[in-house]
Amino acid sequence: MARFVFITGGVVSSLGKGIASASLGALLQARGYKVRLRKLDPYLNVDPGTMSPYQHGEVYVTDDGAETDLDLGHYERFTGVAAAKLDNWTTGRIYSDVIAAERRGDYLGGTVQVIPHITDKIKEVIQAETDNYDFVLVEIGGTVGDIESLPFLEAIRQLANELGPQRGLFMHLTLVPYIPSAGELKTKPTQHSVKELLGLGIQPQILLCRCDRPIPENERRKIALFCNVRPESVIPALDASSIYEVPLKYHEEGLDQEVLRHFGLSAYGEPNMARWERIVHAFKQPEGEVTIAVVGKYTNLLDAYKSLAEALAHGGIAHNVKVNLDWVDSQIFENDGEAVARLEKVNGILVPGGFGERGAEGKIEAVRFARERKIPFFGICFGMQMAVIEAARNLLDIKGASSTEFGPCSEPVVGLLTEWLRGNEVERRNLSGDLGGTMRLGAYPAKLAEGSLVRAVYDDKGTIEERHRHRYEVNVAYKDRLEDAGLRFSGMSPDGVLPEIVEYPDHPWFIGVQYHPELKSKPFQPHPLFAGFVGAAVKQARLV
Repeated sequence: MARFVFITGGVVSSLGKGIASASLGALLQARGYKVRLRKLDPYLNVDPGTMSPYQHGEVYVTDDGAETDLDLGHYERFTGVAAAKLDNWTTGRIYSDVIAAERRGDYLGGTVQVIPHITDKIKEVIQAETDNYDFVLVEIGGTVGDIESLPFLEAIRQLANELGPQRGLFMHLTLVPYIPSAGELKTKPTQHSVKELLGLGIQPQILLCRCDRPIPENERRKIALFCNVRPESVIPALDASSIYEVPLKYHEEGLDQEVLRHFGLSAYGEPNMARWERIVHAFKQPEGEVTIAVVGKYTNLLDAYKSLAEALAHGGIAHNVKVNLDWVDSQIFENDGEAVARLEKVNGILVPGGFGERGAEGKIEAVRFARERKIPFFGICFGMQMAVIEAARNLLDIKGASSTEFGPCSEPVVGLLTEWLRGNEVERRNLSGDLGGTMRLGAYPAKLAEGSLVRAVYDDKGTIEERHRHRYEVNVAYKDRLEDAGLRFSGMSPDGVLPEIVEYPDHPWFIGVQYHPELKSKPFQPHPLFAGFVGAAVKQARLV
């Protein structure tokens, strides 16, 4: 019988509800409980798949092909529990399902309303497939007071009332700012945020108070009195040097004990936090450092590369080194021919995924620099495609080599994927179709060539399964010519039609992959490709 913890936020956004939810999940796991995490997003988009990274940050893709909020990446990285389509619901998706049901006549002619139809749907998706879990942590996106959040808040109010206190708990994350001119922490924003929640019929039992310094006992007691909670349930959420230190800090402040106390569960003994202690130790006491240049197009908003940055940090954990990231806008290489010299002092070059022509030529120049200067290179999705185009242009002298993503071209080395196998079914797309949810999404297998670098990286596995998110593919018709020029196609789809991995055997470490390995990396289990890439950077830096 699952117990539900509802996590809401107040005062301002970006306080860290996702990290708080993931950290609580990690703490409950460390005590031996089975957890699942879910995110409810108030925006009207069906999913974030068609939203600009500048608007929403990274789109996180699950094994079953759902395009979801980036917080699901935190959930997976902290708990290791694979997220699924059921774990991220938006207002748009909720309304789409309800309207579709109305069109089918499921409501027998009744008037469809927010209450009960929308709220009933929200309660249904919150509880779906949760019987085998001890705790389900449900994060509500946005902040209390947002008009878009009201149906979700009403739904969790109803659900908590139906479940009873033995199965439902409200946890509210809020801000306790320090005002330098007054020289003190201010509790009024928290008081007003909780008052807003109370006006909606929700009484939080635990308050997580984000602050940049310890909260004095008298202020903590004041918050407890005004907000109708126990002083022990006012949990300071202090800034941490690493997000992976947050579970340890929350445990020190008693968060997991308070959650268990609410549900009448024993909190005797200490949870097994050895995993997190090792990770934090690796961050705080590295044995060296390397610098990786990330040559992308969304470098002004690093949330667009959230999983990528974390996976590189995980690669550093694998070798006990600090990974410094040099975020480079690929367009600088297009406007200044000498700018590529910026890459001379780095220990590795990574070209990540992306969409559209802007910055593509700069990425190709970065690939060429890495290939010619023998600098460890890692190309991901679009980055792999640019590596293949670079080889076609500069090794095969195909000057018109390009991608049809940028428009019609005479040499489509990369082209629109129109059909592919998913299991035993053929999926088809066309250029004029909808943009949302029409890419090659989710986990697909690939076969690795014997004797290849990538097979060694994957510990000699013959077949792997990784998550994809792309609409264009490398044209297999160019495979033989490219291999004759030295670019090995070391990973292919099981039917041999879709190139998945390329590498240069005569290069210290040069791998391009069509999928997104960063989505499966965890601090306690770094992805082998990121561990291998950082390891090559360590050698390049002559740290070993």
